[in-house]
Amino acid sequence: MSESINATAVLLFSELLTADQLLRNRLNKVLPNKMEISHFSVLNHLARSADERTPAQLARAFHLTRGAMTNTLTRLETSGYVHIRPDWEDARRKLVAISPAGLAARDAAVAAITPMIADLVSDLGDARVKAVLPVLRELRLKLESDP
Repeated sequence: MSESINATAVLLFSELLTADQLLRNRLNKVLPNKMEISHFSVLNHLARSADERTPAQLARAFHLTRGAMTNTLTRLETSGYVHIRPDWEDARRKLVAISPAGLAARDAAVAAITPMIADLVSDLGDARVKAVLPVLRELRLKLESDP
C-alpha cells in the first residue's frame, strides 16, 4: 500500500475513535436514570424486534462475549427492564424480552438523546450527514464481515 493510503487510513480511524469517545461522553451525560450506553443499546435492540432473543443471539448481535452480555442482562433484569425466562423447548437456553418498564426506559432515553443528536446533525448539515452515511455503513459492514 502507498504511504498516502496508509496516512488516510490512520487519519480515518483516528477521527472515528475520537468521535466515538466524544459521542459516548455526551450520551452518558444525557441518558436518564444513570442508564449506560450498553443498557440502552440492548433495550433499543429488543424494542425494535418483536421476538424474544437468547443471550447468545444478543451477544453475537453486539459482538460481545456471552459473559459480557450476561452481565448487562443481569443489570437490566435487576432494574426490571427485561424479563428472562427459560426456553420451554430447550431447558439449556434462556429467552430475553423487554418489559413494559424497559420499553418506557428506552423511550425516555430516546427522548433524552434525540435533541443532542438532532443538534449535531443540524450543525453539520443534513445533506452532508446523508452523504457520509453510505461510506460509514459500508465500513461497518466490512468490519462485521472480516475477522
